[in-house]
Amino acid sequence: MSPYILLGFIIAGILHVFVKPELMARHLSGHGIKPVIKAALLGIPLPLCSCGVLPTAVSLRRQGASKGASTSFLIATPQTGVDSIAATYSLLGLPFAILRPLGALAGSVFGGLLVDRYSEKEEVASASESIVPNDCCGSECSSENSPRKSFLQKMAEAVRYGLVDMVGSVGKWLVIGLVVAALITVLVPDELFLSLSRYPLLAMLVMVIVSVPMYICATGSIPIALSLICKGLTPGVGFVLLMAGPAANFASMMILSKSIGKRSTVFYVLSVVITAIFFGLLIDYLLPREWFMPAVTDFKASCHRSFGIFESACSILLIALLAYSAIRYRMNGSKHRHELQLSQNKINNMTKVYHIEGMSCPHCQASVSKALSALAGVEKVSVDLASGTAIVEGNVPAEMINEAVENAGFSIGKQD
Repeated sequence: MSPYILLGFIIAGILHVFVKPELMARHLSGHGIKPVIKAALLGIPLPLCSCGVLPTAVSLRRQGASKGASTSFLIATPQTGVDSIAATYSLLGLPFAILRPLGALAGSVFGGLLVDRYSEKEEVASASESIVPNDCCGSECSSENSPRKSFLQKMAEAVRYGLVDMVGSVGKWLVIGLVVAALITVLVPDELFLSLSRYPLLAMLVMVIVSVPMYICATGSIPIALSLICKGLTPGVGFVLLMAGPAANFASMMILSKSIGKRSTVFYVLSVVITAIFFGLLIDYLLPREWFMPAVTDFKASCHRSFGIFESACSILLIALLAYSAIRYRMNGSKHRHELQLSQNKINNMTKVYHIEGMSCPHCQASVSKALSALAGVEKVSVDLASGTAIVEGNVPAEMINEAVENAGFSIGKQD
């Protein structure tokens, strides 16, 4: 997977630098199928997870995007991404790599149209009236006063984002996915899934029940799906995991119910589940099975495969980037704990600690940090992902802090 993952990360960085939320929101206003389809097409290549996409969707919504278009973006984005599409091709083959974005497109358009037609009606501020403190990916908000960067500077930023920030965001879940896949392959007996494989629809429903509540990214789900198919489950069941797992989890659904409404959240989940099962049944009953099994056969024989210098070098580079991300994460956590201790020893009321609910990745952490830093009166902000806390120094009312966090797509929990 390494060469494809690294290529996907670099392309993700390019998209991050050159495609801004303000540009996207400009095409997503109004009702009907056109903005819904545009939102899906914009979201499919973006490499954001189900939690990281929330602040971007909130930002688009506040800049004038319709609720249907925002929902379409919310469904399409976490299910795919240039990095996960490349990794899907590397492990599962071309048919899966083609069907995955097609399934995301169908599900997002279906869900967006449902929300556009049947959700609660509400007025949305126009793009000119909205003030968005940040976007989810930690990029600088575009403005006329921002210094212009050269093409080389933008490309350097894209590479840094792809190979540092993206690795930090996806790396943990990628490693978890690989470890789970290895455990399934080695420890789970083949007979366990044979009886379930005789009833694909039942197996898909079980997969939905298991995968929807848990958190798993689009890339990390790939080796797990492959291992389950190798153990006897059908390709269609594996496809349900690829689509349903990354698109929804309990944390994101709770935040969604606050930002787009409970009815819209129900439509969101239903569209993810229905389209995932539909495409799963399509794969198992209408498409040739031999399209999807060569990758599984190659995987079973991989213990006899030798890897070239380029593949090995990419693996070494990816491992080094993962190690660097883990070290930086621990160092930032230690620094935050030190600042937390100092803040508790201060005798004035200028420093406060807030518990932020809903943060699950570095994208979320950057979103909260930027939202709080943009407030007037804030002198210093430190946000820690592991503890879910934010230290804010400055004379800022708690109401403003709460509003900024909610505008970023999260919520304030118990305050110290």
